[in-house]
Amino acid sequence: MTGGPVHFGPEEIRAVVGYPEVLEPVAAALRDYSRGLGDSPVAVFAPAGREGDVHVKSAWLPGRSVFTVKVASWFLERARRGGTAGSGVIAVFDASTGDLRALLEDEHHLSDVRTAAAGALAARTMARRDSHVLGVIGSGTQAYLQTLAVADELPLRDVRLWGRRASQVEAFARALHARRPDIRVVAVDDPRAACEGVDVLVTATSSTEPLVHAGWLAPGTHVNAVGADDPTKAELSPESLRRADRIVVDSRELTAVHGDLSRLPERDRRHHAELGEVLAGTAPGREDDEEITVCKLIGLGVQDLAAAEVTLDLLGKPRVPGAAAPAHAREVRPT
Repeated sequence: MTGGPVHFGPEEIRAVVGYPEVLEPVAAALRDYSRGLGDSPVAVFAPAGREGDVHVKSAWLPGRSVFTVKVASWFLERARRGGTAGSGVIAVFDASTGDLRALLEDEHHLSDVRTAAAGALAARTMARRDSHVLGVIGSGTQAYLQTLAVADELPLRDVRLWGRRASQVEAFARALHARRPDIRVVAVDDPRAACEGVDVLVTATSSTEPLVHAGWLAPGTHVNAVGADDPTKAELSPESLRRADRIVVDSRELTAVHGDLSRLPERDRRHHAELGEVLAGTAPGREDDEEITVCKLIGLGVQDLAAAEVTLDLLGKPRVPGAAAPAHAREVRPT
């Protein structure tokens, strides 16, 4: 790129970038992060309390031509006014000069797809390969994208779905059927029913209190826990975390202060492997079909860096005529 910074809006970005496009670049960034390369600081604040928070995530990695600073927000009031709850921007800077190169006004889309990519990588390395039944707690954008991403890695046939709002559950089911008509969705009445008899469980909510309890997790279950991404939130009870045979995190440092694991007493905290280490083959994912495994993801700036690089590359190329747009948040808005 030459001249001043370029700007791309959400429609342009959603049209070309989905979780499949960022999957392997996110894997490479997570491996680099777990090797101790670069930096990925996080700041979180909640100007609307439980109805609105802001995450500021930055990243640089050696050898990359750019670094990024992301401001991603999630406000219920935005959804009430007819939009998606998520919004935000990724600023891309030249790694040699510090000059602003691009603004990606993505309406949270890149955060959505890079999180789904991490969930796919966790399912690939930690779930049983014969997993057919997925439980999903939550029915919003991330629950939907996680379902699609896990389904690309495993031979899923059934989804047991729980959400707080019937209209959102219906929107999820419609959107999933449009993308994957081979997968059956059954709405269930409570979180426990979403856990019973499943091979893989996804939790993708904004809950501030645990929704999943120890006795609900059967041997062999794998859990992708992606919703609790700041100090105020939790989805998995301390007892369920203590029951897990193996816990993998995206960042040991950050999960110690954000989300479910930060609520454990110091005596119960273990030395968890990072997903980047599992992807690099320096730590195990799953070793036994009977293990209960958990991958706790809070989201890292290096994932945003990888997604931004992919986006700028794709936006610089001609789009293939007739190519289907990637999955995105607007598909799961209630009608």
